[in-house]
Amino acid sequence: MAKKILMICGDFCEDYETMVPFQTLLAVGHTVHAVCPGKKAGDTIATAIHDFEGDQTYTEKRGHNFTLNADFDDVVASSYDALVIPGGRGPEYLRLDARVIATVRHFFEAGKPVAAVCHGAQLLAAAKVLEGRSCTAYPACGPEVTLAGGTYVAMPVDQAMTDGNLVTSPAWPGHPAWLAQFLTLLGTRIEH
Repeated sequence: MAKKILMICGDFCEDYETMVPFQTLLAVGHTVHAVCPGKKAGDTIATAIHDFEGDQTYTEKRGHNFTLNADFDDVVASSYDALVIPGGRGPEYLRLDARVIATVRHFFEAGKPVAAVCHGAQLLAAAKVLEGRSCTAYPACGPEVTLAGGTYVAMPVDQAMTDGNLVTSPAWPGHPAWLAQFLTLLGTRIEH
């Protein structure tokens, strides 16, 4: 059964962590509304491409323009079945928006599936939904998970984990595991 999924984006969300789940979830038949505070359907956000090139942290390059397909101002969280939070620098700013925080909290209070990748943990920490939970994230976000009362789980960037209704991965190389686990929570069946 198709689900209605909310994806909360911000300028400079990570390119792959925005486009790949958006396209994948659409491809398997779900409805995905990509929104950003202060922007309308048809507006674009700038994305960033993060890569791992042997430095102490990732490198960042300008990514694609990503076109939003819904208005953040029209979001009624209770009308959605699940939430996706891309990483990158977007969560750093999204966590300052009280409506975004309230929206994230709704999904946890209702026990709906949530998928967060990379720096998406910053938004989860700000929403105070990590207490007593285990999750992974980009390693630089580990202290925020811990300070928010969660247990940070270090794992290779191509892995993912599920704790209850929350699926997390350290970065975009984990998409196959992250999206597979999220699709399981959604009850999506893909047959070959």
